Amino acid sequence: MNVLLIEDDKRISEFIIKGLEENNFTVHLAETGEMARDLVQENTWDIILMDIMLPGIDGIQLVKLMRFKKIHTPILILSALSNTDDKVTALDSGADDYLVKPFHFKELISRVNALTRRTKFNYNEPETLYTCGTLTINPDEHKVTENDKLIDLSPREYKLLLYLLENRNKVMSRTQILTAVWGINYDNNTNVVDVYISYLRNKIEHNHKFIHTIKGIGYMLKE
Repeated sequence: MNVLLIEDDKRISEFIIKGLEENNFTVHLAETGEMARDLVQENTWDIILMDIMLPGIDGIQLVKLMRFKKIHTPILILSALSNTDDKVTALDSGADDYLVKPFHFKELISRVNALTRRTKFNYNEPETLYTCGTLTINPDEHKVTENDKLIDLSPREYKLLLYLLENRNKVMSRTQILTAVWGINYDNNTNVVDVYISYLRNKIEHNHKFIHTIKGIGYMLKE
């Protein structure tokens, strides 16, 4: 198992590397965020162990960068920051787990094994696609195609189309759509749903009609 350790404290990194190698892991050390950024993009890793407080690019910035670039390698944060807000920030940024220093080495090994097992299981699952006739959304790649032609959608148009596809062949009221796509506190008197439905139709309905108006109720997406 190939492990990337991102840690600038030499004493801590030597301790972790020694323990991991004794458990038959192959470990590569990056002492700065910049070094880690390059290694992440140039190599494939089974898991990344990362400190937050790094020189240059910090751990949170690095996690966000990796997830933005669609790098799904499991990330275990190893940090002396024990505040709940620090943990929440790291996990919300895309980290998979968080272990506070100092820690028992057996727990580190257990967390690493659990994360890599989970990742291998998920990668063996079939890819989720939403389809309706010639229209397809690939949520993993954030990609929409119609008749195999890539469709460029704004983030809000994408969210609206995904919601309609998830509920295809069902009549969805304007209020339901507004709540799901724009949020529960959005003004119910707005015509934003109708405006964005028009945007979507102009982009996806060159060959077929997908979005049907249900008079007095809302919209339904069907073949």
